Amino acid sequence: MTTDLLIVAAGMGSRLKAKGILKPLVSLAGVPLIERAIETACAAGITNITVVTGYQHRVLEEFLSELSNRRGWTIRTIFNPDFMYANGLSVLKAAPLLGDRFCLTMCDHLVEPSLYHRLLAQPLGPHEVALGVDRRLANPFVDLNDVTKVRLAGKKIRNIGKDIAMYNAFDTGVFHANASLFDAIARSLNDSGDCSISGGMKLLAAEGKAIGVDIGDSQWIDVDCPEMYELASNWLATTAL
Repeated sequence: MTTDLLIVAAGMGSRLKAKGILKPLVSLAGVPLIERAIETACAAGITNITVVTGYQHRVLEEFLSELSNRRGWTIRTIFNPDFMYANGLSVLKAAPLLGDRFCLTMCDHLVEPSLYHRLLAQPLGPHEVALGVDRRLANPFVDLNDVTKVRLAGKKIRNIGKDIAMYNAFDTGVFHANASLFDAIARSLNDSGDCSISGGMKLLAAEGKAIGVDIGDSQWIDVDCPEMYELASNWLATTAL
């Protein structure tokens, strides 16, 4: 059973500034985004949380310390001083703190616990990394102008990126990973200067080591702009996560 979760919460969140100066602490239906992300993962069986901080890290770290005490969650933090660059650097920063298997998500992704259950139920080879993918191309909760797209062949990911022309699924931003992801991001940075998570996944896809796990009817929203914030607020008004 995978019990570790890495949450990337280092960026500046400039698209959501209208709702709060620090994205992880933006309140959605009375609960900060990062608290919702942790709560969902814990409901799915996660017990150890690692958060990569960056922009205004002391404010976030203070909140997470209080949250850990208040909710009884095991939360540790690590600071990424290069938070202005792509998110893969935050993943690499946390590498020494994580076990053989871990889940990975973003602080602004609102998901149902069933998404984690489906992702973790998929058996993985020792060097494979799995990504929860949404095959519902008409999903109204997806921002087509911003979502990372995925091209699948069966369960294998063949290509991934925001601008790929051919795709048949969306990247939900929730992964089941291991040290192969660290290695792939580092190689992507060295080979092409791409230090994003997607850059690492592209290399794994080329090697047949990237798996797409269909999330079925599990719902998710990437809350990274005012429009998606309003959509998420309306959803929570009628749904109990």
